[in-house]
Amino acid sequence: MARPEQVLVLEPQHELKFRGPFTDVVTATLKLTNPTDRNVCFKVKTTAPRRYCVRPNSGVIDSGTSINVSVMLQPFDYDPNEKSKHKFMVLSVLAPYDMTDMEGVWKEAKPEELMDTKLRCAFEMPLENDSVHEPESYHTVHSSTSSVKTEHVALPKSSSLDDGEVKKITEEYKRQQADVQRLREENKQIRENNGLRKRIVTVAAADSYPSSSVVAALATRNEGLSARVVALCVLFFVIGVIVGKLAL
Repeated sequence: MARPEQVLVLEPQHELKFRGPFTDVVTATLKLTNPTDRNVCFKVKTTAPRRYCVRPNSGVIDSGTSINVSVMLQPFDYDPNEKSKHKFMVLSVLAPYDMTDMEGVWKEAKPEELMDTKLRCAFEMPLENDSVHEPESYHTVHSSTSSVKTEHVALPKSSSLDDGEVKKITEEYKRQQADVQRLREENKQIRENNGLRKRIVTVAAADSYPSSSVVAALATRNEGLSARVVALCVLFFVIGVIVGKLAL
């Protein structure tokens, strides 16, 4: 039996576009609107759960409201052959009026009650080439990049991130990278200063002591002075003896 038509309105409807360069996190926004008079539970799944971080990845959309889902593509080495390989699926179901546990809603939902919409991913870079489609296998995307398990996350209500919050997260990430680089430069400068200080101390210590040639010259000079004093003493003694004999 065919599934019912999707009640949520998606913007964009068919394709999520990610604009390079892809050396940093690239974010695309998916807007989900619930135009019905019922609350709607939703989940976001992808064929590449290790490559994306989605906030929120599941939740409940109240009647007549909408949320923004931030889909963050992690940095990678761009390959034109990856165009259109990745896909996302928005799965939804009408929430019961007496719902208390969203996880229970998904477990008890019948296949004919589930609604889904699939979106392609497009990487916008020059000279893109068409790629071959691969068999689709969707997994639940978690809101943390460190989590890769395909499990369901129960959220009583969903909270969306607007473009400003996503921009703040990206700027904070860049600021932390700049701080790390600055600390590395400061550490390098400290090491260089310590090496220069050690060389200066060594040179100063060497300059504070006379060289061996200077010491030898001073010793020779002192020996010459001592010889002269002895000679003068002997001369005065001889003169004294001669004068004494003449006096007699």
